[in-house]
Amino acid sequence: MRYLPLTPEDRKAMLATIGAASVDEFYADVPEAARLGGTVEGLPDHQGELAVERHMAGLAAKNRTASEGPFFVGCGAYKHHVPATVDHIIQRSEFLTTYTPYQPEIAQGTLQTLYEFQSQVASLTAMEVANASMYDGSTACAEAALMACRVTRRQKVVLSGGLHPHYAAATRTVCEAQGIEIVQLKPGVDDELALSEAVDDETACVIGQSPNVFGTVTDLTPVADAAHEKKALLVSVFTEAVALGMTMPPGEMGADIAVGEGQSIGNPLNFGGPYVGLFACSKKLMRQMPGRLCGETVDADGQRGFVLTLSTREQHIRRDKATSNICTNAGLCTLAFSAHMTLLGEKGFTHLAQLNHEAACQLADALEGVNGVEILTPRFFNEFAFRIPDNAGEVLEKLDGLGVVGGVRASRLYPGKGMDDVIIAAATECTSDADIKAYADALTKVLA
Repeated sequence: MRYLPLTPEDRKAMLATIGAASVDEFYADVPEAARLGGTVEGLPDHQGELAVERHMAGLAAKNRTASEGPFFVGCGAYKHHVPATVDHIIQRSEFLTTYTPYQPEIAQGTLQTLYEFQSQVASLTAMEVANASMYDGSTACAEAALMACRVTRRQKVVLSGGLHPHYAAATRTVCEAQGIEIVQLKPGVDDELALSEAVDDETACVIGQSPNVFGTVTDLTPVADAAHEKKALLVSVFTEAVALGMTMPPGEMGADIAVGEGQSIGNPLNFGGPYVGLFACSKKLMRQMPGRLCGETVDADGQRGFVLTLSTREQHIRRDKATSNICTNAGLCTLAFSAHMTLLGEKGFTHLAQLNHEAACQLADALEGVNGVEILTPRFFNEFAFRIPDNAGEVLEKLDGLGVVGGVRASRLYPGKGMDDVIIAAATECTSDADIKAYADALTKVLA
């Protein structure tokens, strides 16, 4: 039975208020080709609850999870082990049911959790200040570009050719809507330093990534120097948080803003989300930072306490004064991040990074031994690009038929850019010796 809450009179009154004579006139801006002429073909009018459950269960059974066999997909979403302790902690009622920290006297637990999260992110990135999370890495990147334009009062942003295309697309969408010029450098496996030549007196910021989407690790210090010489900012991006356990952090490279994705810590793949964006900056830029910032203080009795120190969202101040339109933070995801990071500690986190790098080196050695394979990424953490003598999409499909999810075809990220024969593969601590052997054997068979 359909649920129709509005009567014809209700609709008539609403249309009159809007100024449209009919529903069709209201949707006049929607192209005719995008409109449905009736019901969706193949979709039944109605079914009982049991039948729907069976149907949905059948659809779900067609999915293959990342844990069901050799899995080498990365490119911004990584398969890592999340300890059972993390799930136990985040499901405790004092964490799971708390949401908003607006009343500090009854939200000390939530505020302290966010404060600890900020402290961990600042430490990981070697930056002075971190906020209480963003939606995900790509929107954090877009917010960083907007922030740089506010700080420098310039309207030009330069993106590296190794910036993840999804991050570039999110940044372009947000910035171009506000009249900000976006300059995208051509794709390059090892060309992050090209940003040094692209910055000029009109540039608000340059956005580089290390490790980049092809897995290449680059010291962005020369880019920071070139940007600062032109009074521009460097935004340093990362999509794999575990890489910070071994690679040079953004703060040590001279970054003004560091953004990235924290999914790798405490948050499983979840078929695409929700994830958690990390955002950190230098102290002098703190007041232009989007989102909110939790701080430590003392109460009237001198006892340690936590409060919202900075809240520059539309929920808190006038829209024209807000630095962001973020409506919430990824609270449960940040809690999972902090729980996992606390369990690891500094030593454990470094060891986790080492395991990732070792697995990737082992994978690269195995694949390089396959006839026709050429490793393209010169310096990598746990992800790299390689060229094969056949079409990458077709090869990956055949590998899937052999039970191996071999990675991401570069042409999916860069269509029409001459990368039809390039695959980007990742290995983590979850990658076993047997997985690597299965990949090498399957690729040998497919390329034979």
